Amino acid sequence: MRTVICVNAKAFCLTAIVVASIIGCGDIAQQGAMEMPPMPVEAAGVVRETMIDQFTAVGTLNAVDAVEVAAEIDGRIVALPFREGEAIREGDLIAQLDDEQLRAERDRAEAIRDQRRFSLGRTKAIVDQGAGSKQDLDDAMAAFKVADAELELAEARLSKTRITAPFTGIVGARQVNMGEFVRPGKVITNLAQLDELRATFTAPERFLSYLRQGAALSVSSPAVADKKLEGHIEVIEPIVDPMTRSVDIVAHVSNTDRLFRPGVSANISVVLSQRDSALVIPSESIFAEGSQLLVFIINADGSVVKTPIKTGSRSSDLVEVIDGLEAGQQVVKSGHQKLFPGARVMAVNAQTASAQVGTDATDAVTDGAGQ
Repeated sequence: MRTVICVNAKAFCLTAIVVASIIGCGDIAQQGAMEMPPMPVEAAGVVRETMIDQFTAVGTLNAVDAVEVAAEIDGRIVALPFREGEAIREGDLIAQLDDEQLRAERDRAEAIRDQRRFSLGRTKAIVDQGAGSKQDLDDAMAAFKVADAELELAEARLSKTRITAPFTGIVGARQVNMGEFVRPGKVITNLAQLDELRATFTAPERFLSYLRQGAALSVSSPAVADKKLEGHIEVIEPIVDPMTRSVDIVAHVSNTDRLFRPGVSANISVVLSQRDSALVIPSESIFAEGSQLLVFIINADGSVVKTPIKTGSRSSDLVEVIDGLEAGQQVVKSGHQKLFPGARVMAVNAQTASAQVGTDATDAVTDGAGQ
């Protein structure tokens, strides 16, 4: 009887040990399951930087001043003193027509004018002495005015034999030869002023409220690599084209190096607005769930929180955040696809935004309208 009792006591002890071991192993397994290692992610800082909204368009460069220098009267060319492709100043001689006959006509008109002036003075003296009539004086005055006008006409015709540059610029190739007889309208050469150019382009009507006279812009062209011109908007046409819903714009840009030429295509970037203290994050940080834009914020303890945000302007790699974030916070830049709220992460390769950002106005205006 005593032996049985001992056996039962031993069995009870063994059972208690086994149960305790099972419970202990379960606690250890549960503790191990709760302590997962942090997941490595790439992080980026939320920083304040300059954000520039830009509108881009393709246009054409034209000369501010460009003309075809042509003859205004009939005549034979006796001189072509300009050098093709060279710069000339306003008033420099481009072509000289034979002026022998016109000089003689001018001298004749001058002599007649002088004779009519003498006759007017003599008639006036006679009338003042009471020996002549008022009609004689009126006739003498009219004759003098006619002679004076004839002289001015002769001098004007004579001046047209000298074909001069109407402004400072670059002349093109000769289109006439020495000794050639030219008619009115015959082109002698082309003349263009290249120090300043006109950039013409169009903008959709939705940008009208952002565009203004004097707004800064830059111009580049495939014809001139790695070179930009700076300028400003000069004219915004008051009427929108009802067919294209766009407006014509003219800008003036400085071309002091004369590298750009009239007629080349132009890639134009217009500054619409600038914010010097905008919050920005990398565009890769943002993901969407339905229509809601979200980011994962990294807390100080390494856990992440899924946070909704509102965005503004965009560039190729950065996005302006209007609401939902504060400067100095860290967000997950890449690797958020495998995260869930409360997950612990380890930030690697942390990056911040660049110093200055240029944005595409198409995205800026679209996002701004959607807020």
